[in-house]
Amino acid sequence: MKFRHEWKHEINQADLYILRQRLGLVAEPDIHATDGRYEVRSLYFDTPEDKVLREKLDGVNPREKFRLRCYNGSASRICLEKKSKYNGLCAKQSTELNKEETQAIVQGKYGWMYQDDRGLVGELYRKITLQGLQPKTIVDYTREAFVYAPGNVRVTLDYNIRTGLFCTSFLDPSCITIPAGNAPVILEVKWDEYLPDIIRDAVQLQGRRTSSYSKYAACRIYG
Repeated sequence: MKFRHEWKHEINQADLYILRQRLGLVAEPDIHATDGRYEVRSLYFDTPEDKVLREKLDGVNPREKFRLRCYNGSASRICLEKKSKYNGLCAKQSTELNKEETQAIVQGKYGWMYQDDRGLVGELYRKITLQGLQPKTIVDYTREAFVYAPGNVRVTLDYNIRTGLFCTSFLDPSCITIPAGNAPVILEVKWDEYLPDIIRDAVQLQGRRTSSYSKYAACRIYG
């Protein structure tokens, strides 16, 4: 598991327009984007005691969270992901699931996971069994992403953040999401060993500071 550096900033719509122009000049758009953007849906897991949420709010180090993720409302590519944080660094592990496996997890049918040979599936099964992890809430948002090869840099601009309230029907298009209050635009910058000056300069905005904003925590206010 490889840990990466991560900056996160809360910005506004005017900042979004500025960064979109700057990054378009120095970095490449994500190849998976259509017209520069795509829709992300995540289903986060938590325990009955909200262990994941509480660790985030309390700044526990290290910590981790599991989620399901798909793109543009399509079941053609679904990922089970585990995101880990340690001393300000982040790492993500991911494995693909098919539609039937995903639906089984959402419906609480976990028996098949016991003998699955994918390590991340087995780990989620153990956490479900031992900690009571269960699907908790859906988080939707729009993402614009840029990449820069030196430093393996990825810059994302996330906005229109929405919550599924108590709906966890991850693949159900009728599961309506609503705006998560006055959620800001979130700028995230991730890189490996070094952040090139050209990207560092492009994302600089006066008066913006590093943030610990969590889309999951923001959406959990509502349920």
